[in-house]
Amino acid sequence: MIFLTGIRIAGTGHYVPPMKLTNNDLAKLVETNDEWIRTRTGISTRHISTDEPTWYLGWKAAMEAISAAQITPDQIGLIIDATITSDCFTPATACIIQQKLGAMNAMAFDMNSACTGFVCAFDIAARYLATDPQLEYVLVVANETLSRIIDYNDRGSCILFGDGAGASVLTREETALYSSYFRADGTGATALYAKSLDMTSPFIDPEAEIKDDIFTDMPDDHLLHQDGRAVYRFATEAMPSVVEEAAKRAGISVSDIDILVPHQANLRIIETAAKKLGFPMEKIFVNLEHYGNTSSATVPIALDEAVRGGLIKRGDIVCLAGFGAGLTMGAVIIRY
Repeated sequence: MIFLTGIRIAGTGHYVPPMKLTNNDLAKLVETNDEWIRTRTGISTRHISTDEPTWYLGWKAAMEAISAAQITPDQIGLIIDATITSDCFTPATACIIQQKLGAMNAMAFDMNSACTGFVCAFDIAARYLATDPQLEYVLVVANETLSRIIDYNDRGSCILFGDGAGASVLTREETALYSSYFRADGTGATALYAKSLDMTSPFIDPEAEIKDDIFTDMPDDHLLHQDGRAVYRFATEAMPSVVEEAAKRAGISVSDIDILVPHQANLRIIETAAKKLGFPMEKIFVNLEHYGNTSSATVPIALDEAVRGGLIKRGDIVCLAGFGAGLTMGAVIIRY
């Protein structure tokens, strides 16, 4: 068995912008309809930010998590923010959230692991807690404003994504169970990507051939692009594999898991992955009907809803699983 001990979720929270974009609303932008979207994705609505930056969504979710944990911001020693839609290159979104919270005793940094982001940040937090006796609480935030990088002329992708944020406060508990497993496959980097903004430099030769053999032939914009079939094939294999390995490392069987909270990408992906895993859909929490794919924020939003709805109770064995651009994949198993 390979696992860490001593991790407990002290509090969870989430926040989504008030604007709802329905399937019928999307039908006014692209050639699609409500039935076509629902039957292929399981999504009915998604929330869209009209004037709220990424940090704001994360700050709101963080305040909920801190309140649920019944602590004060100055007790937080570390803030990790997972996002692919930061408001700026620098400073880190985590630093802005630290300022807004008044958590001035905390170190803060961002990380980018796309849709696996929250699960990966969760694991980083667990390892900090396991190795630093001076650290009492870690705030993990995942926040996305994907609507900024979505091509609303592409019906294959614009129907999938929404905006939102989720957060959890973690602390140590000596008898708690913890295991994890993560992998990456950079050969699939072009399956799901969005280019960064062009950089300006007086030293760039406009006549020189760009030394980029990965994205040179891809669309020359900064919108999100995906190869739907490649992502589907990857996701339906990735989720079962990481859950199985995390369970193995925890010294339990997959059937011992009380509830699985996966990345909410597409209902068909979840159903196919569950079948391959041999895991009943009744034990999988799914809420993408109301939010769509919010990338790194899907897992913490779902986790918070499951906790507040009483579906996750103290003592339950919970698995959080993510998979996304990179390609990245990972799972953690805890006793809640």
